[in-house]
Amino acid sequence: MTDQPSTDSNALTENEIHTAIGSEGIARLVRAFYQQVPQDDVLGPMYPVEDLQGAEDRLRMFLTFRFGGPQDYLQHRGHPKLRLRHAPFSIDQRARDRWVSLMNTALEECRFPLHVSRVIRDFLGHVATFLINQ
Repeated sequence: MTDQPSTDSNALTENEIHTAIGSEGIARLVRAFYQQVPQDDVLGPMYPVEDLQGAEDRLRMFLTFRFGGPQDYLQHRGHPKLRLRHAPFSIDQRARDRWVSLMNTALEECRFPLHVSRVIRDFLGHVATFLINQ
């Protein structure tokens, strides 16, 4: 997905997601995702229980920033450096697919308009693939 304006009235760019669902919509998505993580046999072990809230906060700030909202992520964390930040974790195709699956479940739970979910799903799928390091 590009950040170019669309001629389709239902099409959004990634930078317009925050306008469409707001910070609360992004927070609901991230919360719905992280509610699934602790009991997941693939992803659960990657997320230390004592940092689960921190991980949720970081993803919420990142997605808010990336989807056109306030720049809090950059102010607190600097450049995302996603590959570097995820390098300590063994991310293979199975982990990538599970992450995407749990995120898709979270998207369904949030019940955003289809055109919004589609942009989010595409973006997250690309990022998850980008982070594969095994």
